[in-house]
Amino acid sequence: MKNINKILIIIQRSNGDVFLSLSLINALFRHFGSPNIDLLVNEDTKSVAKLLPNINTIHTFSYIKKKNKRFSQEKELISSIYKKYDLSINLTSSDRSVIYACLGGKKSISAIEKNNKKSWWKKSLLSNYYIFNSSKHILQNNLEPLNLLGIEHELIQGSIDRVKKNISNIEIKLRNMKINKFIIFHPSAQYDYKILPQHLRDELLLLLSSLGIPILITGSNNEIDMKIKMTLKVLPNIHDFIGETSINEFFILSNLALAYIGMDTLNMHIAASQNKRIFAIFGPTNLSMWSPWSNSLKACTTKNSPIQTYGNVTIFQADMPCIACGKAGCDDNHGKSDCLFNIKPDIIFNKVEAWLKGLELETTL
Repeated sequence: MKNINKILIIIQRSNGDVFLSLSLINALFRHFGSPNIDLLVNEDTKSVAKLLPNINTIHTFSYIKKKNKRFSQEKELISSIYKKYDLSINLTSSDRSVIYACLGGKKSISAIEKNNKKSWWKKSLLSNYYIFNSSKHILQNNLEPLNLLGIEHELIQGSIDRVKKNISNIEIKLRNMKINKFIIFHPSAQYDYKILPQHLRDELLLLLSSLGIPILITGSNNEIDMKIKMTLKVLPNIHDFIGETSINEFFILSNLALAYIGMDTLNMHIAASQNKRIFAIFGPTNLSMWSPWSNSLKACTTKNSPIQTYGNVTIFQADMPCIACGKAGCDDNHGKSDCLFNIKPDIIFNKVEAWLKGLELETTL
């Protein structure tokens, strides 16, 4: 495909989806000789989209706008993208995003459903398409357009290194606190059903405080994170950073950390992209699609197990027959997840402690 100067990439899902599009963006930018690349994302993921390199304009769509404003929003968005791109790439199979791809690009590529009853009309409108495969990692799905375009690539999750202006602020803060080596503990997630219950979180933090190394608790200033902040107890070696770092600063903090301990969320994927040691706590989320990607193995995990390690990643799940159901909580309506009530903090602690002792032994040899 020649004469590709303007590209639109559509990612109408979560923060993690947006971040995990980075490898696709980088490959397109290299292959087509620095084209103008625009994004179309959901409004609530714009802060992550702003971090991605090689992006020109970010279009947004809000699902929470009132119905009487929805039409004007659609009209304005379509007007801003209509046939303005040489190529549009849509990374989800939703009807709306496929339509945007067809309207926005002279050539269009999109994910579609395997079910022909849902996807037949999409096949007829799109220039090319691929079947979105829920048994594959989201990174692998996101790189499928490159295969259709004949662009060579590696199965590596890219990271971001262009937030250097915040390095000095973070380093000064750590220096003032006399913190050198540390581990990040990230207790929150985008949704409540993916968060460890408070009593288990308290128990885990009490155990982690005995490691003798600073544990930095991270989080944003949103409602979910601030609720967690209100419950934190004062413990030795535990430092509360919730609400005190921007997403830019988290990239720097994570890059300086020895390891990530925490929930299945964007921050976990950031740490994995930096090749950090990952101790990830999973509830109902599908591991095939969303487990941390190991760049060293160029792979993720596809199996469920109470404890498993691959490459630089260890995952903890409940030992229950329903794991991993893939639902948004047991009621599939953002209610509680029973599986997260059945993960034992001492098992997580034992794995972290063993790894840390091994790391200390390596440094003394």
